[in-house]
Amino acid sequence: MKPNIPTAAPGRTARGLIALISALAGGTLMHVLNWPLPWLLGPMVGVLIGSSIWKDKYRWPGPVRNAGMIAVGYTIGLSLTGAALREMGAQLPTMLLMTALLLLLCATLAAVVAKLGGIPYLTALMGSIPGGLTQVLILAEETKGVNLTVVTIIQVVRLMLIVICIPLLIFSPIFGFQIGESVSTVGNSGAHADWAGLWPALPIYAVVCTLFAILGNKVRFPTAYLLAPALGAALLQAAGLHGPALPAPTIDAAQLAIGTYVGLLLKPAQLERKLRTLALAALSGIGLLVCAIGLSFLLTKIHPLSLPTALLSLAPGGMDQMGLVAHEIGADLSTVAGYQLFRTFFIFFAVPPLLRWIIRLASRRAKDEKSGQGTS
Repeated sequence: MKPNIPTAAPGRTARGLIALISALAGGTLMHVLNWPLPWLLGPMVGVLIGSSIWKDKYRWPGPVRNAGMIAVGYTIGLSLTGAALREMGAQLPTMLLMTALLLLLCATLAAVVAKLGGIPYLTALMGSIPGGLTQVLILAEETKGVNLTVVTIIQVVRLMLIVICIPLLIFSPIFGFQIGESVSTVGNSGAHADWAGLWPALPIYAVVCTLFAILGNKVRFPTAYLLAPALGAALLQAAGLHGPALPAPTIDAAQLAIGTYVGLLLKPAQLERKLRTLALAALSGIGLLVCAIGLSFLLTKIHPLSLPTALLSLAPGGMDQMGLVAHEIGADLSTVAGYQLFRTFFIFFAVPPLLRWIIRLASRRAKDEKSGQGTS
């Protein structure tokens, strides 16, 4: 008999190439099929399928993903003109209202998920909070009594549902939007950007955005590799240096970098009680999506926004993914960024104190119940 010699796992470079090939295959297939956002969804699905079949064969370097985030942040920063910021200031009360309503609906949905799944309410609540994945996981890790594994599963499945369903909804008969159509003149100029027009401003923007991202990450700025470059680009533009739009291949590469990273986050094989956990995650994601759709219709009644712009502004997905969708369809990127940014900061700064208050309230009630049982 031949000895059973274990095969060595591929090296880091080889695993990165395997991930890149799978991502390119998925993106190419969706591009040929004319799917929306082929270079975001295609790599995500391709890597998810490949890494589920060939375990431990995939790797995606964090700096590559961060570079994609910086590119998206730069694009968002260009949309934050003086006029756009004034418009965002005028809509601050509406941003607060919509964020509060969405979080209230999330809290209600979390109660339903907790009761159906028999899981702690705080775990269900952290899984339902529509913040950035990284921020919510850090928040969950720092919160006592929260099952981090369940929170991660619910958040990742929600993100997957949102990122896949939002483009399909926008291009569905409900929204009446056609592939190749633009809902505004903002954010879609990258498709026809002139490569020669990138110099000399782009290298300056690249250095500043990268430095802002690194500094933001060091000071734990929320979604540092996205928001900090957006802030840097906005400041440079306010100083009078015009920032050129990125060519379409650059945006496609940024989508691929982010989509591949998200695809590797999904590890279905590691789920315990797979069917129940996935069902709860799907219920939470679908519930949040329905809430966002309802609120987007309400937002279009309050402000003269297109329905795709309103939905992308309120969609409980990551700001990077929603920003990419907004750029792809030519939605009002500054409005989308404004609402998503406001919710990100609100969740980052306001939710932790609220959670601490809920924990204290729950602990007090538990002590009262115990003392009541002891005296009876």
